[in-house]
Amino acid sequence: MTSIQQKIVKPKLGLLELAKQLGNVSVACRTMGYSRDTFYRYKELYDQGGESALIEISRKKPILKNRVSSEIEQAVIDYAIEYPAYGQLRASLGLKQKGIIISSSGVRSVWVRNDLENFQKRLKALQSKIDQDGILPTEEQIASLEKMKSEKEAYGEIETHYPGYLGSQDTYLVGRIKGIGNIYQQTFIDTYSRVAIVKLYNDKSSITAADILNDRIIPFFDDQKLSLQRILTDRGTEYCGKVENHAYQLYLGIEDIDHTKTKVKRPQTNGICERFHRTIQDECYNILFRKKFYRSLEELQIDVDEWINKYNHQRPHSGKHCYGKTPYQTFLDGKHIAFEKNIDDKIHQTNNASVNSDNSN
Repeated sequence: MTSIQQKIVKPKLGLLELAKQLGNVSVACRTMGYSRDTFYRYKELYDQGGESALIEISRKKPILKNRVSSEIEQAVIDYAIEYPAYGQLRASLGLKQKGIIISSSGVRSVWVRNDLENFQKRLKALQSKIDQDGILPTEEQIASLEKMKSEKEAYGEIETHYPGYLGSQDTYLVGRIKGIGNIYQQTFIDTYSRVAIVKLYNDKSSITAADILNDRIIPFFDDQKLSLQRILTDRGTEYCGKVENHAYQLYLGIEDIDHTKTKVKRPQTNGICERFHRTIQDECYNILFRKKFYRSLEELQIDVDEWINKYNHQRPHSGKHCYGKTPYQTFLDGKHIAFEKNIDDKIHQTNNASVNSDNSN
């Protein structure tokens, strides 16, 4: 079964399994947002043909024979990044001048498949190419990037420029297991590369929030010879409190890490963690808990770490700087940007110190 097929069948199997565990179809349907008719349709298909029968009822089946060749698709992608401000009709006409025949609707289809369907996404792809491949932008591209920057500042969007520039941390309630108790996950995401680091605990507190920093996050950046400059969190008590007696705040001060908090009543500002939590729930916990009964937090942590390793090193990511690469490869490709930026900052500080010294003399 392919990864796409697994994504299709997971929620259907989850509905059937939840109804079985609860012994109540109505509660299971209400919890997962399905109707009872849909449940019984899934159950009948599963009883007759297993998982493959559930895959066949997917509404969206791409007709591969109608797609353009891989060469034309790549040409459309390259053109979108080269001219991000062009719409689909203008892109179609521009490609025609290069001898590549594709309709404007065909251009749109390629953009949708490759997450390039709007101006902002094409600009993000361009910025990633500039940062990672060192290409020199044209005047037209620079103008488009400046326009995007001003729009982001107006809407308060979080900016991230290289690995270690900004980390996002959040607490996630995985669930409760008899004999273990509540399971809380401390989550850290490097917002540039999407590299994820997690650790499981039985409670949520400033101590557990600081522990993952000390045990996993800071050692990871030390191994990469990079510093973590800033962390974004929500306003939960595990992250916010009086500095003098709050473990998390104290640890950030020791490591000289700036702390940014999400806007009041705007939890979506930390949406990177929220999206990751959906992914790890669907692709990790829902599968692990069906296969195995866990007797300790340490036992579960081992299997979660194995999944995280695959997520970081094997699973392609669609993040705006990943460009289809794995999070760890994106991290490695962006390290030179962080090194160059840090060198520039040190030179700037040295020059300022020299100027101030001359002025005082």
